Amino acid sequence: MKITPLSDLSGQPVTMEGAAHVTRSVPIGKADGAPNTAVRVFTMAPGGHTPYHAHAWEHTNYIIAGQGELVDAEGRAHPLKAGDFALVLPHEKHQYRNASASEPFVMICAVPKSYE
Repeated sequence: MKITPLSDLSGQPVTMEGAAHVTRSVPIGKADGAPNTAVRVFTMAPGGHTPYHAHAWEHTNYIIAGQGELVDAEGRAHPLKAGDFALVLPHEKHQYRNASASEPFVMICAVPKSYE
């Protein structure tokens, strides 16, 4: 069993090409012995966003703070707010963006542990 308070996490900058003002922490992952799923927390500062990309695995997201957008494969932006869930399917092009000029956008992202 492992318990990790969100307040104890320190994020590392996301250096993927196309990312801006994003940090990532991994409160539960393969280093903890998780057999199937890794849980990551992404924080996007105002103006921050993930790359516009696709990959071979799904991920499930839960928004814990702020307001953002999920951009789909057609380039349409769908609003997100604290309390929303989002599912991105394998090979589905997507991007997360912070929609606030003053508040961070924070989300939990669960993925298969091999893609942590």
